Amino acid sequence: MNYRVRTTGVAPQLNAEWSDPIWEQADTLEIQHFRPEGNDHHPRTSARLLHDRHGIHGSFRVQDRYVRCLRTQYHDPVWKDSCVEFFAQPKPDRGYFNFEFNCGGAFLCCYITNPERTPDGFKEFIKVPAAIGQTIQVRSSLPPRIEPEMTEAVVWRLSFFIPFALFEHYLGPLGSVMGQVWRANFFKCAEDNSHPHWASWSPVDEFNFHRPSCFGMIRFA
Repeated sequence: MNYRVRTTGVAPQLNAEWSDPIWEQADTLEIQHFRPEGNDHHPRTSARLLHDRHGIHGSFRVQDRYVRCLRTQYHDPVWKDSCVEFFAQPKPDRGYFNFEFNCGGAFLCCYITNPERTPDGFKEFIKVPAAIGQTIQVRSSLPPRIEPEMTEAVVWRLSFFIPFALFEHYLGPLGSVMGQVWRANFFKCAEDNSHPHWASWSPVDEFNFHRPSCFGMIRFA
């Protein structure tokens, strides 16, 4: 899987619509590889990325149902809610970052160097502390908490901005990303709802999103 991250001279606003001219210049990818462990609810999920000299701008659009959202704090288990995710590995010989956002805008971020599972989580990883995590900007079109479950059809949007400085805190200077190729994947999931599902952009070969060997490529124009 390959995706081109186009450059932009004007940063999109977090509340910009999917049809905003700035976002219209971005390529669109589809998260459509659903795991068989899930339900038959397969929400259409699209994503776009742009970059400027400061960082990565992202936008998800989800045509969903059975939406539920309970977690509201940084590093809460947001993947259990209706959730979208972006994983990125800027350097092939280093770890990767997981940015997981629930539909209410709560999120988590870790730097993972060994995703082998242990009773305490991953074998080697760092939870990105709040002082750094707060440099990530997130905006969702849905309220922070949804309970009971929203069973009717809904289209929701989530936009984010991740500064390159966050990656550099763990990896050192990235230099200009123009022409760089990163490993990455995108996901849509929901666990604590009536129709659980797990989908990826680049297929994973087992029921586990933390498979950097299965990541696709994103190329910075």
